[in-house]
Amino acid sequence: MARNSGKKIHGEANSLARKTGTLYVVATPIGNLEDITLRAVRVLGEVDLIAAEDTRHTRKLLSHLDIHTPLVSYYKDKEVSKADTLIADLLVGKDVALVSDAGTPGISDPGAILVAKARQAGVRVEPVPGPSALIATLSVAGLQDSSFVFLGFLPAKKNERRNLLYGLRNENRAMVFYESPKRISSCLRDCEEIFSERWSLVARELTKIHEEILEGTLVEISRILADKVKIKGEFVVVVAGAQVSDEKPDSGEVNELLVWCRDSLGLSLRDAVKKITGELGASRSEVYKQALDIWGEGRE
Repeated sequence: MARNSGKKIHGEANSLARKTGTLYVVATPIGNLEDITLRAVRVLGEVDLIAAEDTRHTRKLLSHLDIHTPLVSYYKDKEVSKADTLIADLLVGKDVALVSDAGTPGISDPGAILVAKARQAGVRVEPVPGPSALIATLSVAGLQDSSFVFLGFLPAKKNERRNLLYGLRNENRAMVFYESPKRISSCLRDCEEIFSERWSLVARELTKIHEEILEGTLVEISRILADKVKIKGEFVVVVAGAQVSDEKPDSGEVNELLVWCRDSLGLSLRDAVKKITGELGASRSEVYKQALDIWGEGRE
């Protein structure tokens, strides 16, 4: 199916009536090439230019679809400068399709800067929806509550990651994030330490030959991955939120959190008390008394 015949896009928006081009944010397959929409195929074949996170990767997809639209690179380290060049093309009437290596651009992939600049310049931005690892995973997670917190990729540095997760200890909604194969094991260990035996679902290589979806407690999933000789593919992790409870935290739990704040987070007594009273809704005076004992300031 030959594409890019030079015919301008038509349909939802009449490009002939516009002085500027349109920026199409196009979702592409996250693995299985059959998961591209008919509209995405049409748009990719009819735009003047495709801005790709990795032109080598996108060229394989275009070759499979017999599409010959010119490609330019648009990757994270050069987002600002590349965005300015693409905006100039859009302002003179060129239609541009933005794609990432897999899934929907702008969702933990390059794209947000270009979209924001296009809107500021008065350029029409049009989504061409399709595959998303986030939505694909949630669709098979079986969550009863449709609300969730999406965290993107967690911080690569261990301390920053643990601080972020600790701050979500009392989050009632399910938490969803991406993780690399290099860090998935250490990340799950952090989750296990902070969230204990919560239910979790981990998905990798979605829509590909070696697709794998693991469900169980954080401890169970950590053990399964620990037995693997080599871990491949990026992960989507879903962790159940904290159970809603009207009970006030007991002194033992407060002591445990105070020790965590001091030893793991390196917080001062004052900052630890502020953090715990804010997150748990506990009495400041009671938490402060316990903190004095733990920091050794309450002993003679």
